[in-house]
Amino acid sequence: MSTELFQLMAASIIDGDAEVAVELAKQSVAAGVDPLEAITKGYVIGVNQVGEAFSCGDAFLPELVMAGEAMKSAVAALEPEMVRRGSERQMLGKVVLATVEGDIHEIGKSLVGTMLSASGFQVYDLGVDVAVNKIIGKAIEVNANIIAMSALLTTTMVKQREVIEELEKESLRGKFKILVGGAPVTRDWVQKIGADGYSEDAIGAVNVAKSLMSA
Repeated sequence: MSTELFQLMAASIIDGDAEVAVELAKQSVAAGVDPLEAITKGYVIGVNQVGEAFSCGDAFLPELVMAGEAMKSAVAALEPEMVRRGSERQMLGKVVLATVEGDIHEIGKSLVGTMLSASGFQVYDLGVDVAVNKIIGKAIEVNANIIAMSALLTTTMVKQREVIEELEKESLRGKFKILVGGAPVTRDWVQKIGADGYSEDAIGAVNVAKSLMSA
């Protein structure tokens, strides 16, 4: 029974069908399936498949967005049962996520947040146009492992560097891994500002975040 259910869960994510994903989550709770197993053996398999397809160019941004939303809905539906069982999902790490000051681009950053959450990270999404001190303050407050910053404009990219410079000034640079992204961001820029990693898309960001956590 469970195997078939897990396959259907994975399929609901691949199809980007949040309603089916939620319905299956409810069925699994009624059947006494461990919600953590439902996530790791069912839904996450679907997320990974969509991610791989996206990386190979076989799936596109709308499909990735829908898969992320379906995953979010499924996890939300399973949350009460997880709380009831006292089974905390194993969190891979804490990420403070923001689009930097002066930049109001939302979609890419939100997608990264959704995919990081779906993959087991605890994400604190501060939104767009976020000041340097606010990003650093939140990272300190929640004891984050990673600060992830998006910038879609060459004029706002400098804010990524400012966050790193500010952390260095306050002798906090070693406390956080810095992940940057956005259309104008290149590997050269990452090296220039001394960030720890970058990615061109949401799936790449998840992989980089995972590798930073195990570094």
